Amino acid sequence: MKQEANTPKEGEMFNPREIIRDPYILEFLGIAQGEHFLESNLEQQLISKLQKFLLELGRGFTFVARQKRITVDDEHYYIDLVFYNILSRCYVLIDLKTGRLTHQDLGQMQMYVNYYTRTQMNPGDNPPVGIVLCAEKSDMLVRFTLPEGENQIFAAKYMTYMPTSDELKQLLL
Repeated sequence: MKQEANTPKEGEMFNPREIIRDPYILEFLGIAQGEHFLESNLEQQLISKLQKFLLELGRGFTFVARQKRITVDDEHYYIDLVFYNILSRCYVLIDLKTGRLTHQDLGQMQMYVNYYTRTQMNPGDNPPVGIVLCAEKSDMLVRFTLPEGENQIFAAKYMTYMPTSDELKQLLL
């Protein structure tokens, strides 16, 4: 069988950055620029347009769960969306935020990733990847919240419209 270009070979180190985009363009949801909405509405829109969202995520993503309940010390937590990337052989956990990213959001995702690492991984899986998908993010907040060298937790911005060429230039800087 032919090996895909970005598929890790047996024993090769997996780099989660290879499957993470930033920003994600969610224009296909039809949400007007500047429109306010709830995280549950965003999640419902993504689920109803799952095929388009999978294409925006990139290659190899398969849907696993919505509102995946995990229990720690008799307290329930819910991961908004869970995917598995068959090319990278890892779970991808997504937490949706309609506002500005906070350090608490990153800490919560760290718990989700730790839980999946310790309880859900199968033999041959790479460690899970967590993405906090938010409307606004601060690279400095991410830098000072996550430990240096962290390569399993990511914050990515989403945009509900196709950015202008000037906005694209700013994103690439």
